[in-house]
Amino acid sequence: MNEGHGILRRIRDHAAVFDPTLSAALALLVGLSMLTMYSAAMDFPGRFEGHVRNLLISLAVLWIAANIPPTWMMRSAVPLYLIGIALLVAVALFGDVSKGARRWLNLGFGRIQPSELLKIAVPLMLAWYFQRREGGLRWFDWAISALLLVVPAALILRQPDLGTALLVLSAGGFVIFLAGLNWKAIALLAAGAVASAPLLWSMMHGYQRQRVLTLLDPSSDPLGRGFHIIQSTIAVGSGGIWGKGWLQGTQTHLEFIPERTTDFILAAFAEEFGLAGNAALLIVYLLLISRGLFIAAQASSEFARLFAGAITLIFFTYAFVNIGMVTGIVPVVGVPLPMMSYGGTAMLTLGLGAGLLMSIHRHRSLVQT
Repeated sequence: MNEGHGILRRIRDHAAVFDPTLSAALALLVGLSMLTMYSAAMDFPGRFEGHVRNLLISLAVLWIAANIPPTWMMRSAVPLYLIGIALLVAVALFGDVSKGARRWLNLGFGRIQPSELLKIAVPLMLAWYFQRREGGLRWFDWAISALLLVVPAALILRQPDLGTALLVLSAGGFVIFLAGLNWKAIALLAAGAVASAPLLWSMMHGYQRQRVLTLLDPSSDPLGRGFHIIQSTIAVGSGGIWGKGWLQGTQTHLEFIPERTTDFILAAFAEEFGLAGNAALLIVYLLLISRGLFIAAQASSEFARLFAGAITLIFFTYAFVNIGMVTGIVPVVGVPLPMMSYGGTAMLTLGLGAGLLMSIHRHRSLVQT
């Protein structure tokens, strides 16, 4: 009898790591994701099964991360950051080139994309740094934090991988903002960004400049670079209020939507579930993000607050950029829709982030030192 109670207690302890509200939002996303992927991947043998596998692995990573105490996160901040930088340098020197970009590192038994690690390692490192400097921030602390952010972003941009570089910059920038960067400094940075726009434009690769021009006028190349935006907006609009019905999307199944299982899966979802489905999906994301911000507000230390806030806003950035791509309000930069798009690496990163959020909330009553 005691042994049975002990087993039940252990199961209860392991299940207690899941935050109910965050888990409910993720469960809804997973359910919608599987429905949409089943339809969108009908002409891609093995794609749906691969998506389910990625989801299961991501959930396993989430559970493991939810059991990691915040003190362990703090101890791992510097090593993870340094390993990430070392791997990015290794990619620059020895990485595999695919489609004109050097983003992958061949380890013999498989390839990895080290830039994904930095989406977590950079905000983790910055949160650790501001925790150490809590209560006495000076101008050089902001300069050091900017350097910690710019170095990995520049290495990723060099690959070139503009989408991931922007996500890393956003993740680290959120930590710096939440650490107390004043509005005068933000206004100055914004003015500097606007003033340097011509220089940045001249430094962009040709295909990157073309993406911006295509966003402004997709009809200038309707069968080429503008095809993605035109077809995705047609699919979104053709769904109407209630959608065409599950498995009934004509734009989807007649293969007019490019990358319909990855970056443009929202177009397939919108066509079949319509405006009502889109509204429901946005409410789920809003639930997830608001819960994450609540967890950040309730965190027991500066480190936990900054890191939880950054993770939450990473989800927001993923969702905002992807929805913007599909609806034609931001350039196409290859950012997946969180927990919906096919892809193992990004899903693992988001699963890891959600698990760390749950751990921070679970340990909120502990005083971190």
